[in-house]
Amino acid sequence: MSLYILDTDTFSLFQRNHPAVVRRVGATPPAELAVTILTIEEQVTGRFAFIRKARRPDEIALGYQLLTDTVRCSTSMQILSYNEPAIHRFSGLLSMRLNVGKMDLRIAAVALECGAVVVTRNLRDFGRVPNLVIEDWTV
Repeated sequence: MSLYILDTDTFSLFQRNHPAVVRRVGATPPAELAVTILTIEEQVTGRFAFIRKARRPDEIALGYQLLTDTVRCSTSMQILSYNEPAIHRFSGLLSMRLNVGKMDLRIAAVALECGAVVVTRNLRDFGRVPNLVIEDWTV
């Protein structure tokens, strides 16, 4: 059994019904699927930013609908926390100067701590992380 962590981009594609991603998620046992709390943070932060900028009633309604959809979809799979071992792992990765964004490095750190596979289209950046197993489910 493997644990597959959808990165934020792949989770967004799943939410938008990307055919290949939806097919792979549907074919994977729920116990083997996860997102990190970092992905939830990124999405909720984006939804709140959208809501704060919205002025018209239709924009406000859309913002809250997107937030509702995010919360609903988030609860359909495991949410992995960003715990102390992952934080320490992140610090080690950061010191390696891998030229990878901090949120991606945090997701990678959680995956490494769990022995999980990161599902991402961003093979270039995640591929720089030593010992990280990655897959692209969009193809």
